[in-house]
Amino acid sequence: MVNVAVLGYGTVGSGVVKVIDTNHDSILEKAGVDLNIKYVLDLRDFPDDPIQEKIVHDYEVIVNDPEVSIVVEVMGGVEPAYTFTKRALMAGKSVCTSNKELVARCGTELQQLAKENHASYLFEASCGGGIPIIRPLRTSLTADVIDEITGILNGTTNYILTKMIEEGLEFDDVLKDAQQKGYAERNPEADVEGHDACRKIAILSSLAYGKRVDFTDVYTEGITKITSSDIVYAKKMNKTIKLLAYSSRQGDQVMAMVAPYLVSKEDPLYAVNGVFNAIFVHGNMLGDAMFYGQGAGKEATASAVAGDVVEEAQMLGTGVVSSWKPEKQVLTDVSSTEKPFFVRMKGDALEKENLEKVFGPIKVIGAGLEGEFGFVTEKMSEASYQERAAKVDGIIGMIRVREK
Repeated sequence: MVNVAVLGYGTVGSGVVKVIDTNHDSILEKAGVDLNIKYVLDLRDFPDDPIQEKIVHDYEVIVNDPEVSIVVEVMGGVEPAYTFTKRALMAGKSVCTSNKELVARCGTELQQLAKENHASYLFEASCGGGIPIIRPLRTSLTADVIDEITGILNGTTNYILTKMIEEGLEFDDVLKDAQQKGYAERNPEADVEGHDACRKIAILSSLAYGKRVDFTDVYTEGITKITSSDIVYAKKMNKTIKLLAYSSRQGDQVMAMVAPYLVSKEDPLYAVNGVFNAIFVHGNMLGDAMFYGQGAGKEATASAVAGDVVEEAQMLGTGVVSSWKPEKQVLTDVSSTEKPFFVRMKGDALEKENLEKVFGPIKVIGAGLEGEFGFVTEKMSEASYQERAAKVDGIIGMIRVREK
């Protein structure tokens, strides 16, 4: 029997307990491991829940119990999750987590600590909820040279944008709806400002390219500036708007960014709606592969965490680690990356000739909105766009256009 302790009995923690208890016999039959939830750490009591008999309030009970082999950290945040994880690994206990903030900030150190203590540190659920992506990157795709990752990595923002597009609503109205349905936190900043997607693309890029990508170096924009008027133009162009996390490697150079993009109907990402996520990976031999599924939710995320628990149970005493070199990957400036840009302008399309003197050939987009029009530039660098835009008065907003 392999004893497991779960840190946190919130949405994900209770889901992990449910998955392991409900599927105990199936896991034993398929994976050959007999899992047992011995402790659940939480500040609260749950008198009406059978889990109460396993609830403990003191972490010392868990870390000092030699019978506990695996610790599931689903508390969120950096502290005390970092301290608890570090102490568990130093005690030779394997740890798995869904905590993308902790992995993005401290993953390099914690992976090294796991190696030193012949333990495992796995975090499948940190980057795509229930989508298996970490394991493929460190196992199935190791024979490939990965040179690009593009993903819709945040279910909250994808839900908000989908609702805005389908119902023509403004951002603030849809955000309130998402909060009422539990898709967005009371403080949604990490999601809507792109920070969550930024952390995830940093983790995926570190795994894919082999060096530590610091999430604070990743250029990041959120969706708070997207309006119903932008949606009108997107529909006029037969496109949709998605918050994309993107990274690419050319030789030793790596670029990463998070920003809203206009996506065409021909692009597989176009149809990824609601709380669903999708991740494209391009390898030099594989070509394109897409991983698709629920990016959030109790059962989906818990399923991914439980998968890590099973793998760690199979590798007790030797350890398995998702790893990258501690050396920091210096990111290239996004200003050199090229793409078309969609621009909203005050005025009317009669100004096309003057605009083309600045931007070069443009395609005017009329959406019937009073006092403004839109246009799409030809492919140019971010730096070139910014330089040209500075010469023009009346720009209302800009969205990048994804070419696929």
